[in-house]
Amino acid sequence: MTDKRFLHGQWSSRLAFILAASGSAIGLGNIWKFPYLVGENGGGAFVLVYLLCVIAIGIPIMMAETMLGRRGRQSPINTMASLAEEAGANPLWRYVGWLGVLAGFLILSYYSVIAGWSMAYIVKMAGGFMDRVSTTDTQQTFLDLKAASDIQLVWHTAFMGATLLIVSKGVSQGLERVTRIMMPGLLVMLLVLDVYAAGTEGFGQGMAFLFKPDFGKLTGESVLIAMGQAFFSLGLGMGSIMVYGSYLPDHVSISRSTAFVAAADTLVALLAGIAIFPVVFSYQLAPGMGPGLIFETLPLAFGQMPAGSLVGSLFFILIFFAAITSSIALIEPAVAWLSENRGISRPKASLYAGSICWFLGIGTLLSFNAWSNTTWFGRNFFELVDFVTADILLPTGGILVAIFASWVVKTRDSERELELGPRYVWWQVLTRFVAPIAIAIVFSHAMGVL
Repeated sequence: MTDKRFLHGQWSSRLAFILAASGSAIGLGNIWKFPYLVGENGGGAFVLVYLLCVIAIGIPIMMAETMLGRRGRQSPINTMASLAEEAGANPLWRYVGWLGVLAGFLILSYYSVIAGWSMAYIVKMAGGFMDRVSTTDTQQTFLDLKAASDIQLVWHTAFMGATLLIVSKGVSQGLERVTRIMMPGLLVMLLVLDVYAAGTEGFGQGMAFLFKPDFGKLTGESVLIAMGQAFFSLGLGMGSIMVYGSYLPDHVSISRSTAFVAAADTLVALLAGIAIFPVVFSYQLAPGMGPGLIFETLPLAFGQMPAGSLVGSLFFILIFFAAITSSIALIEPAVAWLSENRGISRPKASLYAGSICWFLGIGTLLSFNAWSNTTWFGRNFFELVDFVTADILLPTGGILVAIFASWVVKTRDSERELELGPRYVWWQVLTRFVAPIAIAIVFSHAMGVL
């Protein structure tokens, strides 16, 4: 196996990896998607199932992906090729790396557009444009933003530019430095919002909704959604965790580090719920509104409350922080591959990869206006890219990573890397059987088979 062990540098410590990997996992899915999924699926019972799925599915696969990354010490594509060769396996396994890189690349193309909305709302909130607005006003504001392709293009370009600037600086000066600042900042902002929420009239109702299980509202559909969210929330199957694992020093424990990352990811999702639901109930709003909860419902509440402009600005800065730490992880696998295989500098690799992502993102922003009625296979451009990535590429990649790590990689090698002792057999059972079967069920449901 070619030794490219220190080609791209390393994290300076376990904390650096935990912050970076947590930044990769913590994104719009935690602050935007998780709260409204809880709202749509019965509250506390859904949270409980989600936590069980994180433990049984998310953590074992995150350990597997991190282990593969550290053992390969290259981009996901080259790592999978090298490890397949080392194990004497079929060279076609390298395409698992391609699946992850492609998935992350495509996700970033539309992720940047949605993150751009959060930047637009920082300005709207800080400028007082959402003060004392009505329900109709907030809905129309969001519709106007989606209809304005030129304004979306400006914010999409600004967000992608910020992402590329960070990634171009490398591991220590770019990825690590930014996550060391932004992740603690994200947590502080969440706690400030939680303290504010604790003083609202709807705090008790919001906490009961979030944490009091009502198993009568838990359906088979809800369980499948919780399983899927547990997998996708941790950023698995898109190459990010694998490439971050490739920068992990040998002396750092993979099991303890990934457990910290999963705990941080889950904590942020719950803290976001604590910040959001009391506000929602205080103003008699619907807790299960879907994506509109963030860009329509909450601005309405912020506009009515004391210091609403400040609180609203802080909330959308929080979303931006979460989005940018995820976006740098989404593009890093492609940048690492370009640096390794094409011999170009990180700034150029970042520019090349980012330019393609930016261009694809134009298709997403046009999906909300000029191309809204243009469909492929019954979906507009954004819906098609989202379906291909979330429902096909990520589950497929996750299953194959689990199979490769637990069946193809030699047991002595994975035991040495994971250092689990007697607990290794539990990781093996979960990764060989439980996680692939669970992901396959979610995949089948998404494809309409179940």
